[in-house]
Amino acid sequence: MGVQNWIDKVLGLDLEVFNFLSYNLLFFGIVVVIVLQFLNTPYGRYARGGWGVDVNAKLAWFVQEIPAFLVPVLLIYCVEGPKITHIPNKILLGLFLLHYFQRSIIYPLLIRGGKPTPLIPFLLAFAFCACNGYLQAGYIIKYADFGSEWMWNWRFYLGICLFFMGMFTNLQADHILRNLRKPGETGYKIPRGGMFEYVSGANFLGEILEWFGFALANGSLSAFSFFFFTLCNIGPRACHHHQWYKQKFEDYPQERKALIPFII
Repeated sequence: MGVQNWIDKVLGLDLEVFNFLSYNLLFFGIVVVIVLQFLNTPYGRYARGGWGVDVNAKLAWFVQEIPAFLVPVLLIYCVEGPKITHIPNKILLGLFLLHYFQRSIIYPLLIRGGKPTPLIPFLLAFAFCACNGYLQAGYIIKYADFGSEWMWNWRFYLGICLFFMGMFTNLQADHILRNLRKPGETGYKIPRGGMFEYVSGANFLGEILEWFGFALANGSLSAFSFFFFTLCNIGPRACHHHQWYKQKFEDYPQERKALIPFII
């Protein structure tokens, strides 16, 4: 009965489910920060084997990210009940879908080579994207109370500006990383240009800024918990990358920080 009750709550977009998922994101964000102090994420340059079957890089990115795009679309068209009516709701859901369309459809097509993704992190990423797609879209569809007055709220416009600044930074950083090697070259190089002139994790900074802007424009617990988890999950990766670059390259720019220009 308990399981069936939760299934009914999930299908009914019950507020209790959204609160449960939000508080879990906050909790697991803290857990991830602690774990990453002792264990580098097993992907890319840090992969050492022992994580089971590996998944092709392009396939992994597509499959693990696509739930964050498809689940909101399914909620919009398949769930009975309230639909999005206010313009701010449509804009915020559109921003979320825009990011994950790029991340799940376009980004995998641009990958050049790429090391396989270990199975366990792949499955965890898939589960996260499915749950988070449900959380963000479901809350905006049913509970986010964005009337016409929200269009005059400075937080809404500042958040949107920060979201697009972060997206631009992220896309630019990905482009720089993809083009570090010339055809036939192997090995790692120092990324230069864009925000890489200031931080080692320019791509991570961009994504964190995106979801901070999204949370600011949204103003909900669900959006904040997503931003918090993102910060806890990829912020330490930027620090790992920074230390790795400094150990790998003797001529690595000393003034460059890990994640936040001039600070960290």
